[in-house]
Amino acid sequence: MDRMMLKQKLVNAVLLMIMLGTAAGGAGAQATPSPALLVLLKRDTTLAIVDPSTLKVVERAPSGPDPHEVAASPDGKLAYISNYGFGAYHTISIIDLATARPLRTFDLAPLSGPHGLWFAGGKLYFTAEANKVIGRYDPDARRVDWILGTGQNRTHMVLVAPDLNRIFTSNVNSGTISIIEKSAAPAGGFGPPGGGPPRGAGGPPPPPGGRAMPPRSPDWNETVVKVGPGSEGFDVSPDGKELWTGNAGDGTISIIDISARKVVATLDANVRGANRLKFTLDGKLVFVSTLGGPDLAIFDAATRQEVKRIPLGHGAAGILMQPDGSRAYVSCSPDDYVAVIDLRTLQLVGRIDAGREPDGLAWATRE
Repeated sequence: MDRMMLKQKLVNAVLLMIMLGTAAGGAGAQATPSPALLVLLKRDTTLAIVDPSTLKVVERAPSGPDPHEVAASPDGKLAYISNYGFGAYHTISIIDLATARPLRTFDLAPLSGPHGLWFAGGKLYFTAEANKVIGRYDPDARRVDWILGTGQNRTHMVLVAPDLNRIFTSNVNSGTISIIEKSAAPAGGFGPPGGGPPRGAGGPPPPPGGRAMPPRSPDWNETVVKVGPGSEGFDVSPDGKELWTGNAGDGTISIIDISARKVVATLDANVRGANRLKFTLDGKLVFVSTLGGPDLAIFDAATRQEVKRIPLGHGAAGILMQPDGSRAYVSCSPDDYVAVIDLRTLQLVGRIDAGREPDGLAWATRE
């Protein structure tokens, strides 16, 4: 009887351990909320995962050296982090958001100085400052499958249109914005064994010993628009008609008519040291952070007039809008916190003490 009771106790203990393990696993899975706010901490070399409902950090993961920008995969499962170092580094760190652990590090060499990141069409676009290029990383194939030069100094941030036909970059030291547009693909044809220009489809048959040439990839046309010194943070209006960029060197904002590919207005905006610029999701307001002053500047997109300045401390960097359009988040890098702004009242309503020197921000929403 004692032996039977002991056996039953052992079974009960095993069952209890399984139940506790399952509960713990469930709690761990719930620890990363959806959507989750991702905050890069440059001095901590850490990615903080924040629950936006509580404004508390729920997980942390090592980010790799000198992290600057972060982007989440479309399914919300992975975070991609650019390890910048002004050209000293050449990697993108990949974090599993479910476990808050590094999954792998992708080495971009010989490309170096990756900075701006943007997901589009299921692929990750990035800038490589030291090489004056933008590139595209295929997460499925785990390789860079496309590179395009800009010919501009410090190609820094990148934004890709939803239809994938336009790409925009800011080029800090050149004081320019690049508008890169896809053009029609040339027709395929035949060429001699040593190469040479292909002939159009429907032309004469290949010469003896010739070989069929595969269809060429689409070409790209680049328009370089001169803006102001130190153009870095920029954004495209939700209707796709205008691009606004903050010029850190002289404190102005340049407004580009995208269809005309030219500057149509320059605002004397007093945003010297401008770092990031973002439209609200409804396109009505434009936020500009600056590392050269204490305030967040807010402009009316229609009237192009300043509507408010919000004191934040000693400067600010990354800006991110909440997916439901209710709040904005601003990385107050010198003061080691993330500000929470109510977009209805334009008031500072909270702060996130995520760690030291917050910068890049992103949303991760699980599918």
